[in-house]
Amino acid sequence: MSRPHGVPWLLTWVVLICQTGCCLLDSIGAAESFSHVRPFSNKSNLDQGYCERKRKTNSFSTWSLSSESLIATLPVDTIPENSIRKVRDCIFSVAYPTPFISRVLLVAVSKDVLEGILDLDVSVKETDDFLQLVSGGKVVLGSIPLAHRYGGHQFGSWAGQLGDGRAHLLGVYTNRYGERWELQLKGSGKTPYSRNGDGRAVLRSSVREFLCSEAMHYLGIPTSRAARTLLDFVIQEHFPSVNMNDSNRYLDFFSRVVLETANLIALWMSVGFAHGVCNTDNFSLLSITIDYGPFGFMESYDPNFVPNTSDDERRYKIGNQANVGMFNLNKLFQALKPVLDRRQKKLAFQILEGYSQHYYTRFTELFRAKLGLLGENEDDNYLIAFLLKLMEDTKADFTMAFRHLSEITQDQLKELRIPQEFWALQDLAKHKFFSDWITIYLLRLGRNMGDSDSTRRKRMTAVNPRYILRNWMAESAIQKAKMNDFSEVHLLQEVLQHPFQRQAAAEKAGYSLRPPSWAKDLKVSCSS
Repeated sequence: MSRPHGVPWLLTWVVLICQTGCCLLDSIGAAESFSHVRPFSNKSNLDQGYCERKRKTNSFSTWSLSSESLIATLPVDTIPENSIRKVRDCIFSVAYPTPFISRVLLVAVSKDVLEGILDLDVSVKETDDFLQLVSGGKVVLGSIPLAHRYGGHQFGSWAGQLGDGRAHLLGVYTNRYGERWELQLKGSGKTPYSRNGDGRAVLRSSVREFLCSEAMHYLGIPTSRAARTLLDFVIQEHFPSVNMNDSNRYLDFFSRVVLETANLIALWMSVGFAHGVCNTDNFSLLSITIDYGPFGFMESYDPNFVPNTSDDERRYKIGNQANVGMFNLNKLFQALKPVLDRRQKKLAFQILEGYSQHYYTRFTELFRAKLGLLGENEDDNYLIAFLLKLMEDTKADFTMAFRHLSEITQDQLKELRIPQEFWALQDLAKHKFFSDWITIYLLRLGRNMGDSDSTRRKRMTAVNPRYILRNWMAESAIQKAKMNDFSEVHLLQEVLQHPFQRQAAAEKAGYSLRPPSWAKDLKVSCSS
């Protein structure tokens, strides 16, 4: 893809993860990523006066990073040169970013992360120091940039050494709340793990990743904020509730990863999100959504939906994501075996076998909420499956069908009087069994003790988004961004930060309407 006027774009973006938090600033040439290392919210931190000592600033003069905890604990490559090669017996290689020769342009930035996590006033984005930092042109005090060495299974087969081919970990920042965050660049030049790549990132994929990370965060789904000694380090840094003195600590760790992976994939399914490339190296031990590539939010409901044109065997179709999660967890189990005794291996296998039930339970909970159902009923699974089958047969829009059920009144449903504005329900109503489903649904809603229709609709609109990042929206923003017009990127960013609320700008842009005809088969490949 050519870059207009030879100018590289710089896209900075951030999205927080679950309760502990993680953020990622991504860019075309370089991107900043923040991974939450470990929260320090105890009394001692407050006594140390973090809040008083660190205030928002628009200068990097007193701003520092540290790589000490990583370098002191985990093995580092003994070869200092930044050449593409096979690297052995280490976790990290020291690798400095490659600055751009030409000028960079800032596309977007998260005010929340700058001010709430990094103690920086949003005005810092206007400074040359900021552009230099996020584009890899300079490093700050205390930073020793590192590239992470790792391997993984890709499309079911072991791929050998992979590693951060275009990412640089700059170090750890401790903010005014005593929280420690890892700061990372992406697309910031070659590392020993770049293979055949140039270490950069293109505009299209960076815009998509930025917007999807924003969307997932505000949908309430854990995501990177576009952020065996090794095992002990991971547990100590990221799983503070696991007792490091417990002989069963690895079992406890594995149990949490299994449970949270099931929860994450159920959350994906609840909003119709397909990751696209669920390789083991794209799954996080923290059970957050990472490494956005050929992802897609499903338009018409289709369990065979595949957003990735490179997935010829449809391995990562949306309906197979739960199974892929099981495959990846099994690979983690195999990796843990050397540190488990015979009894622990048996227990770990039982934990792994429990994954399916965890997923099934969480999936049901989420879809009960999407339908406004209170409590539990043995027929709820049938009601959910019945609706999804109607959607599949009629090719009804997944997101808007649930949203329209959240907005329509029970009286309108009883009379099968579907106003034109509820176009997704009108599609569903074409099915010969739609009225049968409505009858069952209304009977089930009648069992919601003490519930009113207005309360039911309010509850449902809080969990069923009106706006998601559809491929055609991202594509439209990308085409304008290619011409250095970032207005639609900014519009989408704002809309996706409030996905459950009606927004005038979003309605004017047609974001709640039936997708245009040209968007029907829009997909992306791994290289996008």
